[in-house]
Amino acid sequence: MTWSRALKEAARSGLTIERAKLTPLIAIRGTVGVAVVLGLCLWWGSPALAVSSAFGAFSAGIATFQRSMRPRPVLALAVAGALAVSTFLGYLAAAHLVAFVLLLTGWTFLAGLAWAIGPVSGLIGTQTVAIMLITVTLPTSVLGALAHAALIAFGGLVQATLVVLFPVRPWGIQRDALADALAAEADYARRLRHDPVAPFDPAPLMDARLASAVTPRQAKRRPVQLHGPRGLAERVRPVLASLADPVVGAPLEGPERDRARELLGAAATVLDAVAHAVRHDRPVRLPPEAMAALEVPATGPMLTGPARRSAYRLISLLADAVELTDEPVEATRPTTEAERAHLLRPSVPKLVPVALRALRRESRWSSHVFRHALRVAAVAATGYVLATALRFGHGYWAPLAAVMVMRPDFAQTYSRGVARFAGTLVGVAVAGALMALAHPGAYVSAALALACVFLMYLLMRTGFSVTSACVAGYVVFLLGIVGAGWEQTVQERVVLTLIGGVLAMLSYALFPAWETPRLRDRLADWLTTNGRYALAVLDGYARPAERRPRQVREALLDARAARAAWEASEARAEKEPVRHRGLSLPAARAASAALATMGRVTMIVEAHPPDRNAAPSPGAAAFAAALGPALDRAARALRDGTPLDWSAPQETWEQWNAEGEHTGVAVRACELLLDALDDLAEALPPDP
Repeated sequence: MTWSRALKEAARSGLTIERAKLTPLIAIRGTVGVAVVLGLCLWWGSPALAVSSAFGAFSAGIATFQRSMRPRPVLALAVAGALAVSTFLGYLAAAHLVAFVLLLTGWTFLAGLAWAIGPVSGLIGTQTVAIMLITVTLPTSVLGALAHAALIAFGGLVQATLVVLFPVRPWGIQRDALADALAAEADYARRLRHDPVAPFDPAPLMDARLASAVTPRQAKRRPVQLHGPRGLAERVRPVLASLADPVVGAPLEGPERDRARELLGAAATVLDAVAHAVRHDRPVRLPPEAMAALEVPATGPMLTGPARRSAYRLISLLADAVELTDEPVEATRPTTEAERAHLLRPSVPKLVPVALRALRRESRWSSHVFRHALRVAAVAATGYVLATALRFGHGYWAPLAAVMVMRPDFAQTYSRGVARFAGTLVGVAVAGALMALAHPGAYVSAALALACVFLMYLLMRTGFSVTSACVAGYVVFLLGIVGAGWEQTVQERVVLTLIGGVLAMLSYALFPAWETPRLRDRLADWLTTNGRYALAVLDGYARPAERRPRQVREALLDARAARAAWEASEARAEKEPVRHRGLSLPAARAASAALATMGRVTMIVEAHPPDRNAAPSPGAAAFAAALGPALDRAARALRDGTPLDWSAPQETWEQWNAEGEHTGVAVRACELLLDALDDLAEALPPDP
């Protein structure tokens, strides 16, 4: 992609306004939190104090809207604590330009590294930089700094208290995540009716797993509907794939295929009904047609072999899903010991070593997060010094605009930069016009600022340009409380936002962290984890008595994580103005399809495990022994750009098939596995 096209795509993405589900009750609750802090400070304190203290509640309210599985009060308190610390440190160094620039640089660098922990942590870090730049413009003493920091923390405490006192749709995020996973499987079942080898994106299942992790306190109050369906969804997916597959399931044509389509359609109906029940806290309602389709016909089962086993397993799992979901939502039970050991969400103090390991893992020159931290720290310091030298009244807006738009990848930084400037232009124009025509007093300006806060909370998911317009209006009205002239505010905000956006975009152009050169490494990681998953499944055939489902499960989770990392890298690389450097995007897509097929075939084998008392399969053991070294060599060849060689496992499979096991599920699926690996080799021509 050329630079001109990349910039056009980024601008179009930044200015896009999306249709999103609005949550007015949550927006009202967040606005009330800001109103409480603002009103109390106007009543008991001063307008200047009200302006600075309102940012704590405002930022804490933003945190409660983030897609995080942690409790909303915890997020609000975490933001409030971080903002209070950054405010206090900023006040201590504000009187000395050099000291403040050094503090700003170091703090912004740490905030940039916070993206290594997760997107919510990165957003919180960005907000701490913003509060450090804004609130320190008010001169005060050390005791005054402590008071300001306490007010910032009080704003977060107010938001957390409101979340506890006025809960809106408790467990809503967890319910949506689980319902999305079930609905995705329903859609998968429908697509399998027409395409027996249709792909499936495991992202909804990954989100549902993240949502199912709870703290010990949450485990005592979690509704029944959020306990069992996720595990059933994980087990239903391979059964659906094995029933539909024309090689190990129902034949491609004939009565058995018609019966398979009927079962897949009924499964889709049941899964949709369960998803609806989970999402809306209601009992499951099933049409009679679906119930009838899941019964064994009077003429007999109609399916034979592995397809028959898959059909019976599917009917049993769907019945369990309905039974587990169709219970009173108020009833609760503690999590089992297995769930507690595997899906317990660590407390905030226990996250510290996890966060430190993430920071240490990303503290290397090649890391895009580390380079982002260096980039944003340099831009924040440069923007602050430049704005100070230009002697604008609110010079902090330049570094603030830069920090708020910068992200670790190119596309988001550029699209947010365009959206920030466009939104700011609209916001200050509308707010400035209102200030010029109405000349509102302090309390009216506060009411208008709260209206902007409500609109921002309500429209937060529609696009960054919309939220930028609301924030710009909020700042204009907020500064109107202390009597700042609207003419100066509008001019400064537009000019300094433009300067900050230009600095952010130039920084990425001069010091990039492109994702395109890392595509081969990401693909090799996915191949390696897919291989471990396949070897773990084959080990169950080679040694049935020692079969370890936990090992297979962990290998599957690693493969899903590697696939998610690859897809994120590929999506970022598509938007970068960089040559492919050895792996073109068409080749990347073909390779991705081959590895997705490899995972699907392995999943089908997993759906037909042998009994523990079954005889070991020498062919499966030999094939796994040949496949393991071949995968290691292929991963190295993929990174180096050399040809991939699958001759050793191919020869082993041919011998295995010739020994008379050609009717088994494992040997037939391994043939499909080799076909997928051959497709991978064809999709990746060696470097010239």
